[in-house]
Amino acid sequence: MNMDNVFSYLPFKRFDLKVNSMNVKAIFDPQSVVLIGSSTIREKVGMASPQLFRSVTHNMKKFFHGKVYVLDIDEKAKHNSLSKMRRIPELAVIMLPSTLSLSQAEQCAKIGVKALVMITGGYKNHQREHLLKLREEYGIRVLGPNTIMGVINTTNGLNTTFESDIMPKKGSIAVISQSGGVGACILDWAYFYGVGISKFAFVGDKIDVDDVELLHYLRKDKDTKVICLYMEGIKDGRRFIEEAKKTVKKKPIVALKGGITQESAHRAKSHTASIAGSDAIFDAAFKKAGIIRVENIEELMDAAIALSKQPPMHGDNVAIVSNVGGPAILAADAIVKNNLKLATLLEKTRTKIERLYPGVDAANPIDMIADARAERYAKVLELVLADKNVDGVLVINMLKSCFFEPNDAKVLPKVAAKYPSKPIVDVPAGGQDFELVYNVLSNTRIPLYDLPEKAAKALKVLRAYAKIIEK
Repeated sequence: MNMDNVFSYLPFKRFDLKVNSMNVKAIFDPQSVVLIGSSTIREKVGMASPQLFRSVTHNMKKFFHGKVYVLDIDEKAKHNSLSKMRRIPELAVIMLPSTLSLSQAEQCAKIGVKALVMITGGYKNHQREHLLKLREEYGIRVLGPNTIMGVINTTNGLNTTFESDIMPKKGSIAVISQSGGVGACILDWAYFYGVGISKFAFVGDKIDVDDVELLHYLRKDKDTKVICLYMEGIKDGRRFIEEAKKTVKKKPIVALKGGITQESAHRAKSHTASIAGSDAIFDAAFKKAGIIRVENIEELMDAAIALSKQPPMHGDNVAIVSNVGGPAILAADAIVKNNLKLATLLEKTRTKIERLYPGVDAANPIDMIADARAERYAKVLELVLADKNVDGVLVINMLKSCFFEPNDAKVLPKVAAKYPSKPIVDVPAGGQDFELVYNVLSNTRIPLYDLPEKAAKALKVLRAYAKIIEK
């Protein structure tokens, strides 16, 4: 089966993406933005509504550092016509039914707007073709249509989402989502847990700006360390693989693929105008490109956090340092199940630990006993990290049934900083225990997971990326 044929799904001509590719920058880094909607028009079925218009306007005025113009096509206001605006905005966000959106898009193209974010959906093929003709004639770039929530840039406060007052913390994880719903789930997750985001792009139907160009942009973006993808289809498999290969040399890409079964693939076609294609083809493409594939949204974000905070793991050997026995054994099982190995500690490492703390068996996994506090964690962890047979460490620090207290966890980033080439992941297992330790360590370089199995998968991802860049 031909990979390019599987990935191609648009029924109309694709124009040369090299033309005016710089205008993609206007989608994320505009100096001025015009919001085009209506305070009265509401689609019977669709996103266009006064509520959407009000909410996006609220977010943009609250967060965006540049100039915001608001064009309500039903009001006789100062800027109720694009032709009357003194300054031509670089970006237009259009939130109207498809026919009205096309009319406004054409006006934007004619006056020199560089890029469009088309929030609403419901476009027919001839309407998509019309948008692409505007791009061909005027060089204007189009994100969408059917992006649902558009874009976020935490550096300049650009936020075209309609979730009022929701702005993720500034960070180094970029997200490209073909689905508004999946993207919204990731956005909510990031906002709730305070996970740092650099850029967010809801790409929708991808008739013009697609994954390839966004990867190209994010590869050069100094604020982005990790790129997360949710996709249902790709237009040009060859170009995607070539761009991904260039990108993973500088920063990892983690992908979640929707539409892997025959039933869901059929639904994906109507969802975002995409054909999912053979899952085996996609899997081969991801491997060829050096993309790390995950199975669900939680794994996507768990992997992104590990990759954004810790170095790649250049070896398979993992040490487990714990204050409880049972979870340490489960962690050991998870390490092996994820094709990693339990490190065999040097004899001198074991001897030093056991002399310092009689009663502790320093065989890996190391159970430091339930009374272990900050001092014991610090000394044992440093000895383990110094061991040449150890490539990474999984730490477990439970509070319940133990003497460990949340502030004891502060020693972990201090010790980890002395060994920057060896990754560390931490497991304050449970619910409340996780929350208490998370409040202490969330702003540090230590990634936290509420179960040993999740931490083991995070180390597997760090090992996978090391293998990718070693090639």
